[in-house]
Amino acid sequence: MTDAELMQLSTEIGTLLQAGGATVTTAESCTGGWIAKVLTDVPGSSGWFERGFVTYSNDAKQELVNVATASLEAYGAVSEQVVREMAEGARQKANAHFAVSVSGIAGPEGGSAEKPVGTVWFGFACKTSPTQAMCKIFTGDRESVRRQATACALLTLRDLFLKK
Repeated sequence: MTDAELMQLSTEIGTLLQAGGATVTTAESCTGGWIAKVLTDVPGSSGWFERGFVTYSNDAKQELVNVATASLEAYGAVSEQVVREMAEGARQKANAHFAVSVSGIAGPEGGSAEKPVGTVWFGFACKTSPTQAMCKIFTGDRESVRRQATACALLTLRDLFLKK
């Protein structure tokens, strides 16, 4: 997805959030704040974007969005359990209607047989419905994996919660 397409998608998300009187927050690891960046590129985003947490380290995940030490030890940072906790913790800390979380292995190193480079877990929390998570495996270099993860997070937020 190009920068222009990300801007268009972010604008659409902002319009939907504003129409519903809702807010969103992010908790990002492998995307390093890219999701928050494209959302806040939209003029007027202060009306619906609450805040972004860049929780790159395990300590940051624990301190900023209340991920349990036991979850990190049992499942690893790139896992369904951790992204669920990231999304729920961010949503609660920000008192937002929606939260998006992401944790993955952008590469070029860091992958394993169980979690190859390109593995990205996403969490989606909402005040009024159960937290959801999904995993995708993207291809390409570090920049490509991170861009694809950003686009996927935004598309899923829009389609899962906002376009009803």
